[in-house]
Amino acid sequence: MPDRAPTQAIPSALVLVKVVHTIVWAFFAGCILAIPVASGLGRHDGAAWLSAVVAIEVAVLLLNRMRCPLTAVAARYTGDRRDNFDIYLPEWLARHNQAIFGTLYLAGMLFALVRWALS
Repeated sequence: MPDRAPTQAIPSALVLVKVVHTIVWAFFAGCILAIPVASGLGRHDGAAWLSAVVAIEVAVLLLNRMRCPLTAVAARYTGDRRDNFDIYLPEWLARHNQAIFGTLYLAGMLFALVRWALS
């Protein structure tokens, strides 16, 4: 009987953390991108809710020295410390994620506030 490599029935802990982290990131990135869309469609209540959801995430980041709590969880399972060791994003995006999406969040909020004030 030939030797076969064992198959994993469940993903490793690091893979699971990276998948969850990527899903959470996609949710919040989607919320940020949806703020000006909702406001542009006149759904100021929706834009406000989206802004509040992202504000909670910003508070979590602030309480964790601007790091996602899932980064610490992922660090338990690897010595890799590249910018994307804890998430399935290109390294350049992981490196500049907060600058890119922080700017988009603030711009979306400003757009929503101006749209709301003019309505």
